[in-house]
Amino acid sequence: MRILTVDTSTNVFSIALSEDEKVLGEESGDAGPSTSAAIPSLIRSLFTDSCFQLKDLDLFAVTVGPGSFTGVRIGIALVKGLAYATGKPVAPISSLNLLAMNAGNSTLPVCTMFDARKGEVYTATYIVDGCMKLISPEKAATPLSVIERIVEPTLFIGDGAIRYHELITGHLGVLAVFPDEDLHKPRASAGVPLAIDLFNSGEAVSPFELQPRYLRLSEAELNKTRAV
Repeated sequence: MRILTVDTSTNVFSIALSEDEKVLGEESGDAGPSTSAAIPSLIRSLFTDSCFQLKDLDLFAVTVGPGSFTGVRIGIALVKGLAYATGKPVAPISSLNLLAMNAGNSTLPVCTMFDARKGEVYTATYIVDGCMKLISPEKAATPLSVIERIVEPTLFIGDGAIRYHELITGHLGVLAVFPDEDLHKPRASAGVPLAIDLFNSGEAVSPFELQPRYLRLSEAELNKTRAV
């Protein structure tokens, strides 16, 4: 199975081309105003290097949030267009699930945290040793409300964990564990097994069914609500 996986949900983006679970190539960079223009050329480079064409793909995968409202929209719009053009299905991947994959076979619970701004994080907690299992559901919450519930050694991962490192360690001390710096960045290649699992379990969708998962209202939606 040949898969193109796209993640644009945070302040970095990445794309990966794979065959079965073998990653054939991956590109990444800092997200910004030029992200939507840069990604198509990087995709073409991946195809050129692998000698594949768009029509050779069997599945697309994309992170659907939570994360940056603009970033999530960019990734979904891109993959929707490609999937519609080729008639291929899409595996919608949780951004937090993707990040948790960086923890590998950690024996500790993994608390993923994206900086959601406004004093909040997007967060979920997983067991990843052997088989990934969600033990605390995705939500937008204050960092303090998250760490107050933790009573055992836990691995914290993500840009939210970096931002609130001092708060976390101040409350949890030795119970708070942090990975190497590069593991705080989500990678599209980590989503390959997730995409395969979603496809095999019948959870891949058509491009028309693909929807973002924001967890909270955007600033524009909040302003509209306040104006009513």
